Amino acid sequence: MHAFDVADLRTFLACIDAPSFAVAGERIHKSQSAVSMQIKKLEGLVGTDLFSKRGRKNQLTAAGAELKGYATRIVKLNDEALGRIGARRLEGRLVIGTPDDYAEAFLPTVFERFAAAHPCAEVAIESGPSSEIAEKVRAGMLDVAIVTMGSGMEGAEVLCREQLSWVAPMDRALELERPVPLAVWQPTCIWRQIAEDTLTDAGIDYRIAFSGWNAAALMMTVRTGLAVAALPTSFTGPELRVVEELPDLGAFEIGVMRSKSTRNPLAEAFHALLREACGQRMAV
Repeated sequence: MHAFDVADLRTFLACIDAPSFAVAGERIHKSQSAVSMQIKKLEGLVGTDLFSKRGRKNQLTAAGAELKGYATRIVKLNDEALGRIGARRLEGRLVIGTPDDYAEAFLPTVFERFAAAHPCAEVAIESGPSSEIAEKVRAGMLDVAIVTMGSGMEGAEVLCREQLSWVAPMDRALELERPVPLAVWQPTCIWRQIAEDTLTDAGIDYRIAFSGWNAAALMMTVRTGLAVAALPTSFTGPELRVVEELPDLGAFEIGVMRSKSTRNPLAEAFHALLREACGQRMAV
């Protein structure tokens, strides 16, 4: 009897929310070829195409739209069943630290799966710059934290590498202006440091148009056509485009830190889900 693979359905759902298989792969930390292979597997199973091309973007076919509802329910029921009848249902309180841009773009799926697996647990989320979050982990104020790797992140485990890209609004070529208007995080942010160093080394004039720590506010300035920003490629949504005309920014690393002064089993469970989301299988 034929049956759906839950992992394939997760990838299918990720592709629905992404403008292309390449971007979907970035978000779920799979190669474009791996994503394409999983979609082809699903299409072979149902006997028809699930996506069609509309310009550069993928669009659901009628069959794909019908499968979306089933896929959502199957994945949710799978996670709920594992959480409710699995061998390790954990209770208690878990305090997580994360920059707010990761909370919005990197962690929703992890939070959803954690809640399904441990429905009786309470999760407290604190957001802030990676440097401040790292200090709170060392002080025992946080159980586990997601951070951008860099100076001061000793003891953090690398989860994955992300490509950093110049991102601009769809309808304005702000990258051609001189000086280039930038939306940046505060001076301690690795993304900001990489962006400024890259433009300076290339001899390209720029100005700081907007700065702050609030990801939603800074993203708004880019979407509304006010600035260019340096962001992970996987954060790019349908209202934004990746700029090719500015110098390559390279990649950065996302890591996880665990408190040594607390021994919270919920932190271990959350840590494991983070590894899985990043395609990693590393020992603690």
